[in-house]
Amino acid sequence: MVKEETYTISGMSCAACSSAVERVTRKLEGVEESNVNLTTGKMTIKYDDEKVSSQLISQKVEKAGFGCDLYQREEEKKEVTPAIKEDDKELKEKKHNLVGAWIFTLALMYVSMGSMLPYPLPLPPVFSGSAHPVNFALIQLLLTIPVLFYGRFFFTNGFSALFHKNPNMNSLVAIGSACSFAYSIVVMFSLDGNPHQIHNLYFESASMVLTFVMTGKYLEARSTKKTKGAITALMKLTPNTAIVVSEGKQKEVPVQQLKVGDIVLVKPGSRIPTDGRVTQGESAVDESMLTGESMPIDKTVGSEVTGGSMNINGALYVSVSRVGKDTTLSQIIAYMEDAQGKKAPIAKIADKVSGVFVPIVMVIAVIAGLIWFFAGQDPSFILKVITSVLVIACPCALGLATPAAIMVGTGKGASLGILIRSGEALEIAGKTQVVVLDKTGTITQGNPQVTTILSKTDNQTEILLIASAAESVAQHPLAQAIEEKAKDSIPQEKMQQYKVEHFTNIPGKGIRATLVSKDDTHAVYIGNTLLMKEEGIAIDPELQKGSELLSAQGNTLVYVAKEKQLLGIIAIADTIRDTSKEAVAMFKKLGVEVQMLTGDNKKTAEYIGGLAGVDKVIAEVLPQEKAQVVAALQAEGKSVMMVGDGINDAPALVQADTGVAIGGGSHIAVEAGNIILMKNDLRDAAKSIQLSRLTLFNIKENLFWAFFYNSIGIPIAAGALYPVFGILLTPMLAGLAMSLSSVFVVGNALRLRTKKIKL
Repeated sequence: MVKEETYTISGMSCAACSSAVERVTRKLEGVEESNVNLTTGKMTIKYDDEKVSSQLISQKVEKAGFGCDLYQREEEKKEVTPAIKEDDKELKEKKHNLVGAWIFTLALMYVSMGSMLPYPLPLPPVFSGSAHPVNFALIQLLLTIPVLFYGRFFFTNGFSALFHKNPNMNSLVAIGSACSFAYSIVVMFSLDGNPHQIHNLYFESASMVLTFVMTGKYLEARSTKKTKGAITALMKLTPNTAIVVSEGKQKEVPVQQLKVGDIVLVKPGSRIPTDGRVTQGESAVDESMLTGESMPIDKTVGSEVTGGSMNINGALYVSVSRVGKDTTLSQIIAYMEDAQGKKAPIAKIADKVSGVFVPIVMVIAVIAGLIWFFAGQDPSFILKVITSVLVIACPCALGLATPAAIMVGTGKGASLGILIRSGEALEIAGKTQVVVLDKTGTITQGNPQVTTILSKTDNQTEILLIASAAESVAQHPLAQAIEEKAKDSIPQEKMQQYKVEHFTNIPGKGIRATLVSKDDTHAVYIGNTLLMKEEGIAIDPELQKGSELLSAQGNTLVYVAKEKQLLGIIAIADTIRDTSKEAVAMFKKLGVEVQMLTGDNKKTAEYIGGLAGVDKVIAEVLPQEKAQVVAALQAEGKSVMMVGDGINDAPALVQADTGVAIGGGSHIAVEAGNIILMKNDLRDAAKSIQLSRLTLFNIKENLFWAFFYNSIGIPIAAGALYPVFGILLTPMLAGLAMSLSSVFVVGNALRLRTKKIKL
């Protein structure tokens, strides 16, 4: 029988690690599929339990050098708080190590390089390289040891991965740093007999490699924490307790204890604890987490409700229909986790080549040493050759090639109001072929506003005044839109003209109210056509014609009547952002197809899509379906960018190759996105694509130069030119070449600052 299980994998630090875990588990006979989520540290595996056991899977992973424990999804909610604390503790430790490493590295650079500057930096005579070479070396050694301690993870993880035949980026860093350090120790012991050897000390190389890579690891850890925060925030939507009603008595119980068939009471202003059906009561429920629409849905007896949605203005008795992992919210969370696990992370080129680069360099060093040994060279010559090969092959430039460009690129993005959470996001955004835009809050403002007031006479102010007075006691976005419009259009003293009496809310239809003024009392009716029909209020043909046009344009219509006479119609809509049309044009200029994806009705969606100028409109979709639409585009081989602002967009944001969240949107959307538009300007999403393309080109340039230095330097370091020209690259020159390659790479990355992002 085929089983699917999830395991927690510990000890992973890069894409090479997750690939190694996938590789060893996929080799097992009976394993159908194995996907490792580097972000959450989880592995999802499908296997035939007659051929493979959980114990065998764990043994294989542990043999590869990683920890492996069976993970229970149903326990996740109670593990959230400890997990968050553990992540915070780990992040603080990384920061502490990074700060310590930078302090000692800067001090080391001052000591080792300060005297080489055009204007030498002062140093106590006792540490002078010319007068006291041993002291000079000793102080460098003492400053290097703390850096090695702070960066000990690279050695434990890197050498462990190497011994288990799964070399990764940490292996490159560990070998390069260790060789520089070891050679410097050897040189230090020879200083008494040869003081000029102080120029062959490479303690600063060992320290700088570690410190630079630690900086990147810390930034990566912060990004990982943010990604986990999206799922944590979703879990917090469901309340911890629910009020169960049994035999006329109310009892508050933990949500985990709810059973199908239980009756729960949901008070106004409370979140619905789980999926169910209304058995008693009427209310408006905010389901924006599912539909993305700001308009609450009226619920009456028989209506289905979703766990995590907000009950607004009435008490509801709900019969529980789904609990635990079967609820809609739990399925959204699971979908996000699955999408994260299946979306292959962009493996950095350094990680991709590390599997062959490290062994090749080591083999070259050993072969070069053997050749010179059989050629009759002395041990010091052989050691110099071997060390030179390893020092010049130190992956400093290779390791800096990508993060240097990304640091400059993300900094430039921040100055433009584009917050880019990770290097992967910046790399992949430029490959976007299709951009999928949410409607509400992304293309549109996200808040309903009064767009038009229709009346047969010139009494728009009276219509607005009556409607705002009656709606002043209502808790509904439509009422709020009317009140906001009235505040902007009617003097404050006139707003006090009416007082409300006998207010009645009619779910799904509107309201009845009695308005009392100084001179008179009026019965007013405000709602949709169903209310007008129920009250026998006739709708004038001219107004009907105008209302049909407004409805076709995506407006919600509110009819206002006084004493059974229709006064007019207030049209309310979520209006398009001023910059949306220009943003769509910018995407098209970049050669990107633009689609709009929304949970709204088809007629409204097509009208808004037409105004914005998108290529395709897909309407009336739920969160899971949004993510499935994105997945379908990816299945066609297209790189997809998803732009959204609501909770309902979160699964699609995670599923997409690049998830872009509007900064003013929901907290969960912002956490799920790996690019955040801080200015809430859709044009910045197009700019992020352009910025990515510039950065990606810069990365390729950097990698070319990094490999160029290695491909030229390694043969020279191995002594290829010595037999003919007598040229041997000393470790000092090898270190200089390595340093120059790093300087060149960083200098090239800094050129990004001068680039202009314009479309």
